[in-house]
Amino acid sequence: MAKLRITWKKSIIGTPEDQRRTVRALGLRKLHQTVEHNDTPQILGMVHKVRHLVECVVVED
Repeated sequence: MAKLRITWKKSIIGTPEDQRRTVRALGLRKLHQTVEHNDTPQILGMVHKVRHLVECVVVED
């Protein structure tokens, strides 16, 4: 299964609360932090919701 490398690129100041919770639910705690998740529909939906705040790259195993 492919992995997604998600990096938090833009601050959540001034964004709606649901977007702030989505960034936190992805496991991102600090700006410019990177996490890896499996490529699942749930994670893709979360990334799509905050696509203007994060950068996502597909990593093949």
